[in-house]
Amino acid sequence: MIRTLLLVLLGLAVSTMAGAVEIFKWNRVPLPIQLAVGHERIVFVDRNVSVGVPQTLQGKLRIQSVAGAVYLLANEHIPPSRLQLRDGETGEIILLDIATLDAAGPLEPAKIVAAAQEGSNVRATGSEDQAIARNGSDTPPAKSPAPVALTRYAAQMLYAPLRTVEPLPGVRQVPVRLGGHLPTLAPTLDVDAVALGAWNLGQWTVTAVRLTNRRAGERLELDPRHLQGDLYGATFQHSDLGPAGTAADTTTVYLITLDKPLELALIPAPSVAGDQNE
Repeated sequence: MIRTLLLVLLGLAVSTMAGAVEIFKWNRVPLPIQLAVGHERIVFVDRNVSVGVPQTLQGKLRIQSVAGAVYLLANEHIPPSRLQLRDGETGEIILLDIATLDAAGPLEPAKIVAAAQEGSNVRATGSEDQAIARNGSDTPPAKSPAPVALTRYAAQMLYAPLRTVEPLPGVRQVPVRLGGHLPTLAPTLDVDAVALGAWNLGQWTVTAVRLTNRRAGERLELDPRHLQGDLYGATFQHSDLGPAGTAADTTTVYLITLDKPLELALIPAPSVAGDQNE
């Protein structure tokens, strides 16, 4: 049986991680968040929030809030508008003033931190009292559950410049003992699945697996329910795959396993016919 919990992206934004992360310091002044039409921008909040949306933005702005990250996609140009992020635990409200601009590609991820925090290896933006510095290893990172932190680390190791990778004490890269296509991982999807790398933190292991669509002219929706194996969590870099042969036909899924590597968590491939000579 599958025990896959949807950790969906967890603030990864790895498709845009090659650039910096734009830091916004929340000190009760509305934060200006710009969007590029047709390109999703991710805002890391590091807390579970619900999003209040003006009625005037219905159909113009797609919003998803999952595991401490808010995903914003403007379907058309949007005039300056205000969103409210409400912390599900404390009830605190963070105000975002969003607007679209002309941009050829996606904008860098944004991260909202408390006024007492500082950004790391990034440029700070937002209110007047801002910092553009990393305080060194003396400042511990915000505490996240181990699977979340490990998944974020793996994504950064694969897609971010090494200078921007956040240190994660205790993590180590481990060998991947899986070669070639993994046919039993997502048997209902017509994809090639190839393991890229694995990292371990205590009892947890994350394995990055590249997924490539085999079907020309057809998009594939990605859902953790397609996956089989003794998996604790699955995080897709993208929510779907473009048709085979397009720039969007490949993505990465980060698979979390507990107390075992991925090769022991997957269902064994069926034996090849031809061994029946007895």
